[in-house]
Amino acid sequence: MEKISLFCSERPSLPWCGLLFFCAAWLLAIPAWAERAVLPALAEGRSVDTNTLQQIYDEVKTPFKYGVVLAGADTNELVDCPSLFRSGDHWYMTYVAITNKVGYQTFLARSEDLLHWEKLGRILSFGKTNAWDAWQADGGIALADYRWEGAHALEMFDGKYWMTYIGGARQGYETDPLSIGVAWTRQPAWPREWHRVPQNPVLGPRQADVRRFEAKTLYKSQVIHDEAESLGWPFVMFYNGKYKNGFEQIGMAVSRDLVNWTRYGTNAVLVNGQARQNGMSGDPQIVKIGDVWTMFYFGAGWKPKAFDTFACSYDLVHWTKWDGAHLVQPSEPFDKTYAHKPWVLKWNGVVYHFYCAVGERGRVIALATSRDLRAHPKP
Repeated sequence: MEKISLFCSERPSLPWCGLLFFCAAWLLAIPAWAERAVLPALAEGRSVDTNTLQQIYDEVKTPFKYGVVLAGADTNELVDCPSLFRSGDHWYMTYVAITNKVGYQTFLARSEDLLHWEKLGRILSFGKTNAWDAWQADGGIALADYRWEGAHALEMFDGKYWMTYIGGARQGYETDPLSIGVAWTRQPAWPREWHRVPQNPVLGPRQADVRRFEAKTLYKSQVIHDEAESLGWPFVMFYNGKYKNGFEQIGMAVSRDLVNWTRYGTNAVLVNGQARQNGMSGDPQIVKIGDVWTMFYFGAGWKPKAFDTFACSYDLVHWTKWDGAHLVQPSEPFDKTYAHKPWVLKWNGVVYHFYCAVGERGRVIALATSRDLRAHPKP
């Protein structure tokens, strides 16, 4: 911020009206983080009963692993973080890739059947030299159709389609600190560069209102449009933050314009593990099944390896965790190390669970389904 001097000797004849205007301009120049405040969360919420959790599990489970659907060009390229939408007669996947562990960028792929994918190109590149996102640009779509058996299209706001992304200034694999930025396009199905908003980063670990669980870095986020504005805000973001290595929790923020975000609640809304035991919960995806909000997310640390599971809520704030069988977990050579970072959808009666798999083929994107598509191909 350019320094503004208030010494009278520099402008001895400044009239009172000019002085008032000058002071107002100076106050407007104070950075936004200086005025930030956390909104109080809903104090109470209804838990989701065991029978409902079991019904949700029975609806979303995907016991059949189809296999790897997207991989890097070679062993030096790792792919990660799928998020999907439908446009016209095609499916599209945004995913991220890192080569030689320099940093993540965001790409687009297309499919006709959710099984076979064609890479189209890069849509979010490294930022400008010395920028806050110079070496990390890890994006995922915003305003996806969260209805469980909906159209899976993206929603426009202000005549644009939107994504949020993890940005960072340092090279490496998700090198701290990381913040959250926003970008937009008018053609989400085209492999063209998305436009970053000038207010970036919109959330970061160095802001005045940062909460303890996100004090070191901010990770993957998803934004939904809560048309009912049940929290008093139209747009709700869920993301995981880290306060030290091995400890990640999921929190919330809200917005009216997708650019200016206010943290919601003084604590995380979903926590696993204990104070002295590693507990990672991350990459939340929100869908609505009937009247139940369902959050798919990955877990690690409090149980072996990394896996995908879910939690449920009636108000988006108070979440009841499923503690039964994992939705996906390591079991095959291609995901023997990790099976995590979910994007789950239902289409034509089949549940598709895309996830990041780490195993003999490196870091790839794999698929599990509710029906064995290898033994019984889709009609």
